[in-house]
Amino acid sequence: MKPVLVRSTLAFSALVLALSGCLQDGGAISPSHAANGSAAGTAPTTAQVPPPAANRYGLPDFSGLVEQVGPAVVNISVTQKMARGGATAGEDPFAGDPFYDFLRRFGVPVPGMPGNGGGGNRSPEQIQQGVGSGFIVSADGYVLTNAHVVDSAGEVTVRLTDKREFKAKVVGTDKRTDVALLKIDASGLPFVRAGDAERSKVGEWVVAMGSPFGFENTVTAGIISAKARRLPDENYVPFIQTDVAINPGNSGGPLFNLAGEVIGINSQIYSRSGGFMGISFAIPIDVALKVKDQLQKYGKVSRGRLGVTIQGLDPDLAQNFGLDKPAGALVANVEPGSPAEKGGLQAGDVVLGVNGQKVDNSADLPRIIGEQKPGTVVRLSVWRDRKARDITVTLGEQAGEKTLAASPDHKNDGAGNKLGLAGRALTGQEASRLGIPGGIVVEGVSGPAAKAGLQNGDVILGINNQGITSVEQFRKLLDAAGNRFALLIQRGGSRIFLPIRIN
Repeated sequence: MKPVLVRSTLAFSALVLALSGCLQDGGAISPSHAANGSAAGTAPTTAQVPPPAANRYGLPDFSGLVEQVGPAVVNISVTQKMARGGATAGEDPFAGDPFYDFLRRFGVPVPGMPGNGGGGNRSPEQIQQGVGSGFIVSADGYVLTNAHVVDSAGEVTVRLTDKREFKAKVVGTDKRTDVALLKIDASGLPFVRAGDAERSKVGEWVVAMGSPFGFENTVTAGIISAKARRLPDENYVPFIQTDVAINPGNSGGPLFNLAGEVIGINSQIYSRSGGFMGISFAIPIDVALKVKDQLQKYGKVSRGRLGVTIQGLDPDLAQNFGLDKPAGALVANVEPGSPAEKGGLQAGDVVLGVNGQKVDNSADLPRIIGEQKPGTVVRLSVWRDRKARDITVTLGEQAGEKTLAASPDHKNDGAGNKLGLAGRALTGQEASRLGIPGGIVVEGVSGPAAKAGLQNGDVILGINNQGITSVEQFRKLLDAAGNRFALLIQRGGSRIFLPIRIN
């Protein structure tokens, strides 16, 4: 069975016990405080967590850390009313029941089923409950968790380690980072300290706390397996990968370093079965805190927008553009009227940095731009025509930039001409409909063209950033390009560069 990413939420209903996505949490964090389950209103006392001492077997002892930070970790219960079978108000609540039509067709009376003599005493609604984790980030009752934990929640309850329970208000959620901020009516609460996720190292010990399968105050430990992991459809969060045991119900819980500082929010697992298999992912705390600050102040998250489509660079593309290494974000398309176009950004530019911050990977650009406020003026370090230059852009407002896959599926076919391509020039009407001056529409591929991933129906717009409007021009540019070059193509509504290598 193919492994899938699973969010570790534990969901219950009156009829079914099921595993679902992990509850998400994120938040801004203040200096750590000790707590002994004292009544609300008691001022928390500052406490530093001593490094775990080795026990007599030479292994680290996490008991001191757990005693200090444990009271700031909470259990989150979510209640949601849903129509049976997914029906909404006014609809037949049995519409999604796989046996309903069968039984009704044969006139079998079933209690609660309307229209077949079975009466109507079965409620059209069912109560679903979910269990997740979270942690307190301020003494006045702000709590971070995952957005998917409280998504569509009718009622949220936060339970502390001293058994106190509070009804929580959802201040705001950000689905893109999977961070949610809650508020409970309490004061003098124990809360955690924020660590520096950037300074954490692969191989160092980390500790997770939460409520897997509803078992509150559960502690698991492991090491950081990797940093800055990019997950499918997740181009904004550079996840921390660990081998800490994370299961449904752990979602939204904190990931601590040995200093007792939160460095991440446990969010997802990679699994074949839906349970833990040794690979877990946490949202870096710095990402969560930036979201928390905006949610607390505005109730929503606003992000800067460039208005470009980008893709990654591989060694071939980097060489074609004159770069010594495949770093940066390659601009495949600039939206008309966008901040990027107004600032002078062009398709074929490679963005190497923003305000002096390096863009090592294409996925870095959406995150860096998204962290800026709309209206912010940013300085982009751009590589164009084998030279570096700076461009100033005033950002718009949007959730982020669309990122394309850098590696299309490759094919193998027989050899044809130099490129292995059959095509024709676009008609004026076709070019006008696509909003481009011209190009070559692909009607057949083989050899290097097929190997590079060129497909029938693609429209070739340029070679090495030089535009094409006719077949004759295309042939001349192709002859002059040598054995390595890049094609700018339009596929559907997207534009990408394809590196071509002719052996």
